Amino acid sequence: MKLLLLLGAAICSMEIYAQDCNGYYFLQNNKTIEMAILNKKGEQSAKQVYTVSNVNNSGSSTTADLNTEMFDKKGKSTAKGKARIKCDGGMMMVDMKMSIPMQPGGPAAESDVKADDIYMEYPTTMNVGDNLKNASMHLDMDNNGMKQTVDMEIFDRKVESKESVTTPAGSWDCYKISYKSKMKIKTMGIGMPMNIEGVEYFAPGFGVVKTQSKNGGTEIIAIR
Repeated sequence: MKLLLLLGAAICSMEIYAQDCNGYYFLQNNKTIEMAILNKKGEQSAKQVYTVSNVNNSGSSTTADLNTEMFDKKGKSTAKGKARIKCDGGMMMVDMKMSIPMQPGGPAAESDVKADDIYMEYPTTMNVGDNLKNASMHLDMDNNGMKQTVDMEIFDRKVESKESVTTPAGSWDCYKISYKSKMKIKTMGIGMPMNIEGVEYFAPGFGVVKTQSKNGGTEIIAIR
């Protein structure tokens, strides 16, 4: 299982979009974003495709709905999910449901999900050495009659450095953000804990273009 903390990027100047939500491609209507899911060796093991819809602008705030679908190496659809993205005055806010590992029939697959909207924040004013706000979430789900709950906390988020990152979709100047996460998935009352430490590369005005952990990672490979 891999932590998918996924946001994308477009090729523009960071200064231009410092206080503008329009640069985040997850907030651009009808965009399709493809992310490679990488194994421990850095090899692509699956692909996740996001489609953006219902973009709404109100003053300095923008919201958008995301439909996400995972495909295996052979191109077979294995899981689907939904999430919401927000931006206010340039601050990106990511629905924590995007941080749940997707797997066939798992907690990020299509199911009847009951949860408050909880967001993880990426401030435009971040600097190297900053500690970013923690986030936690509880989900109750009914997946074809199978009751599941997910409790997740992402904490110790720290801006470690500034680095240039290149993926098949382009190159960006990013902040490297380290984090820790704790998650417990209960299926029919049986719990399965998971602890992860990793990093993500956030391009201001764009989004997270790459993630890494000991279990693997993700990287943006296409924007259409």
